[in-house]
Parts: sequence; C-alpha cells; structure tokens
Amino acid sequence: MSLKWTDTLDIAIELAETHTDVDPQYVRFTDLHAWVCALDDFDDDPNHSNEKILEAIQMAWIDEAD
Repeated sequence: MSLKWTDTLDIAIELAETHTDVDPQYVRFTDLHAWVCALDDFDDDPNHSNEKILEAIQMAWIDEAD
C-alpha cells in the first residue's frame, strides 16, 4: 500500500502502531511531518503537506489512540 498525504486515517493508524508510547495530542507538527515521511509505506512529496493536513492526521491519530 502506498500512502499519500490525503490518506489521513491510514497514516494515523500506521503512526499509532509505530509510536505506541506517544500521546498524539502533544506531538509538534514538525515531528509529525517527519514521522509521516519516515513511514515505510509513505510515498508522496514531503512538500505537499500543510497545517490542515497535519492537523487532520493528528486528529485521526487521537481518535485511534482512544
């Protein structure tokens, strides 16, 4: 599976499985961006993200963590 910035839920699931000891509520967007880009299945241009996309990923990750 190839992840793009628009795959917010799938990215959130991958992050929840990769960073089990992290509370997503307190993740800085700079760290979040780096972690998304480091995912094995991530295949998109790192420059195509923005605050709205990162916030959507963070919100989905918070929902997954509950």
